[in-house]
Amino acid sequence: MNEKTTTTSPQTNYRWVICALLFFATTVNYIDRQILSLLKPILDEKMGWTNEQFGQINAAFQGAYGVSLFFFGWLIDRFGTKFGYAVSITMWSLAAMSHALVGSIGGFFGARVALGLGEGGNFPGAIKATAQWFPKKERAFATSLFNSGANVGAIAAPALVPWIAYNWGWQAAFVLAGIAGFAWLILWIPLFSYPEKSKRVSASELAYIESDLADPSDGIEHFTWGDVLRHKQAWSFIVAKFMTDPVWWFFLTWLPDFFKATRGLDIKNSAKYLVSIYTVVTILSIFGGWLTGYLTGRGWSVTRARKTGMFLFALCVVPLLIITKVDNWTAVFLIGLAGAAHQAWSANLYTTVSDMFPKRAVAKLTGIGSTAGSLGGMLFPWLTGKLLDHMPGNAGYAIIFGFCSMAYVLAFIIHHLIAPKFEPVDMGK
Repeated sequence: MNEKTTTTSPQTNYRWVICALLFFATTVNYIDRQILSLLKPILDEKMGWTNEQFGQINAAFQGAYGVSLFFFGWLIDRFGTKFGYAVSITMWSLAAMSHALVGSIGGFFGARVALGLGEGGNFPGAIKATAQWFPKKERAFATSLFNSGANVGAIAAPALVPWIAYNWGWQAAFVLAGIAGFAWLILWIPLFSYPEKSKRVSASELAYIESDLADPSDGIEHFTWGDVLRHKQAWSFIVAKFMTDPVWWFFLTWLPDFFKATRGLDIKNSAKYLVSIYTVVTILSIFGGWLTGYLTGRGWSVTRARKTGMFLFALCVVPLLIITKVDNWTAVFLIGLAGAAHQAWSANLYTTVSDMFPKRAVAKLTGIGSTAGSLGGMLFPWLTGKLLDHMPGNAGYAIIFGFCSMAYVLAFIIHHLIAPKFEPVDMGK
């Protein structure tokens, strides 16, 4: 008898090993994309760029990232999570290292485009792997765990990059980040497979993973983008990503400059505040994934649990309205709270895709929605730079943070109107 079909197989928890792999990939992903922003105070004099030009460089990354999300959403659904993720991290690690070879605005523009083209596979791959390895009641928590890698990367980057830059040169930061990606790839290839094929998964764990209700779209092997987009539930995800992702991209891109322009802090003196912000984000964001899992465990419906959580997270961003009126440590807490709320919101928003759509469509819709978020993230940093060139300091940042403070509440309202319930979509209709 096959080992997977016996009732005496020991209980395993290998799905959490997969979650750990996704966590570390996301950590590396966010370190790579944050390095340039952290080095901006050092490179400002060397490059001589304006805020608008720096915003354009980051917009180029976002544009390439958006295209890449479409591509990797298709690639991962078509050829599998293992292959697609490996291609993605190979591309972005090489691109990260290429930054060390450039010394002009045009060179950084090209390197950021290359990085964006590679990094687009991370979230479609991670969300698809989570849908494959976790039952619905654990997906939000698993997503919040791997998504916390973004926060850990955001902590590690300001803690390490300035030290590396001042001791080994700014180029070393990019090279070491690329090496970290290849180190992850060495683990990914032997450790990742699919639950039903893995020798590390017991029969009881496999039964637990596959405990969801039958997929109403069983029998359909592949879905086109049109198959996905004709359902209004897809647009609830797409619109919410477009409205809220730019806020997180703004944090990653402009917080070092915010502390420099409004508080007079250089990269060394602002590092403790940046590390503290993302420490708060890391600690509090785990609660967001846990909360909805706890509520569903208490008998709440998936819809009620997720919407309650998402509304609470949206409210936590509103205090950014007063960010330019408070002292440094209060600003740290408010930005950290907003960042944690974004990550908790994002974990639940991503999970709504697998709540409503079959596993074979998850990466594709995740890619489409993330592309929309990337489009917003492309426009927002560019507009931020343009605004700050004309309204520097507190005046400009007050307007920007004001937009951020209301984005999630508006997104929640629109998301709820489009998708009042998170119920499985029949893709055959």
